Amino acid sequence: MKRKLLVYAHYFYPDVASTGQILTELCEGLQEEFDITVICVVPSYDGKVESRYKRKRIHREDYKGMHLLRVRVPEFQKKNKISRVKNILAYFFNAIIATFSAGKQDVVFSISQPPILGGVLGVIGKKLKRAKYIYNIQDFNPEQTEAVGYSKSRFILNFARGLDKYSCKKADTVVIVGRDMKRTLETRFQGQDVPSNIVINNWIDEKQIYPLPAENPQIVSFKEQYELNDKFVFMCSGNIGLYYDLENIIKVIGEFKHEEDVVFAFVGDGIMKQTLVDYVQENGLDNVKFIPYQDKEDLIYSLNAADAHLVTNAKGIKGISVPSKIYGVMASGKSVLGVLEEGSEARLLIENSNCGKCVCPGDYASIKSTIAEIIKNKASFKKMGAQGRKTIEDKLKKDTSIDRYAEMLNLK
Repeated sequence: MKRKLLVYAHYFYPDVASTGQILTELCEGLQEEFDITVICVVPSYDGKVESRYKRKRIHREDYKGMHLLRVRVPEFQKKNKISRVKNILAYFFNAIIATFSAGKQDVVFSISQPPILGGVLGVIGKKLKRAKYIYNIQDFNPEQTEAVGYSKSRFILNFARGLDKYSCKKADTVVIVGRDMKRTLETRFQGQDVPSNIVINNWIDEKQIYPLPAENPQIVSFKEQYELNDKFVFMCSGNIGLYYDLENIIKVIGEFKHEEDVVFAFVGDGIMKQTLVDYVQENGLDNVKFIPYQDKEDLIYSLNAADAHLVTNAKGIKGISVPSKIYGVMASGKSVLGVLEEGSEARLLIENSNCGKCVCPGDYASIKSTIAEIIKNKASFKKMGAQGRKTIEDKLKKDTSIDRYAEMLNLK
């Protein structure tokens, strides 16, 4: 008989949150070995909730043989803190209620989303189900909040850190997604026993994202639709959020406004998007384009439409978070301009595979000079991307990471 696995996913298919996609693929990969129940929100990543999901507290669904308990949450606006907090708290309390409907479980698995509360949910699930508990930290909080100054209350920050440390201590294994994050976990527990932990990289499905020729009809169509034809395309694909310093990097990009054969394309959405849009409009940056999120099946075409990809983190994010977009960029065989701290996981991936160039966050003069150098040497820079694809195939395949999860879960 299969062992039973309860997953607190927050977001899950069809929501486009990167953690939702990772957890959807992880659960799909573990299905043969586990009977899986997922507790997640009703589809709502864009802040909207369909009317059919507003009627009941818990909606039971099946997805590829998995049991989904989707919990009701209120609609929210990404820039409105109060509405976001209400949404998150609704998920937290409704997920606890849904746990009572989940039956017997052998293993509980939660992630660090929503911040702090994701870990607490796992601890509650462990106690209610008397099960083993695996805590997957995608982002360390409140460290991430501190790094960008989103909250400066020492009381709140210290309380949140203490709560997340408690979740780590109660976990049978803490899974972290970058080598640099291991040091952060150790720093949290200086002078104390560090919880059992393992580093397992995130991934992209390399069978769905791979290099395509420029003349591919869908790529040609994508470029025509968004006026990228006959341009050297710098692309930033994914969440346009708080932790990437894009509100300052856009000012550097603005210094290339007269490069008529170069275009900077932002594909996706997020809390900082309107800030970028406003800057572009106010400063007449005609070679900056904003493109909506692409459906998962179309991501291969948008990623391949770029000549170079921009992968960034704000200063201070090293060891706290790994931008998961790096895996899709490398899988598509495209070169990378990384604005990343030395020793951070994403920068190590770029440097070790030699698939691009890196500069440090906050060093805007170097960002500008590196963009200028790339524009000057377009052909040679584009060739570097093939090394990223090779690294994915040799070391970072999706099944490699999922097999490591399966092995870890089965040992417990």
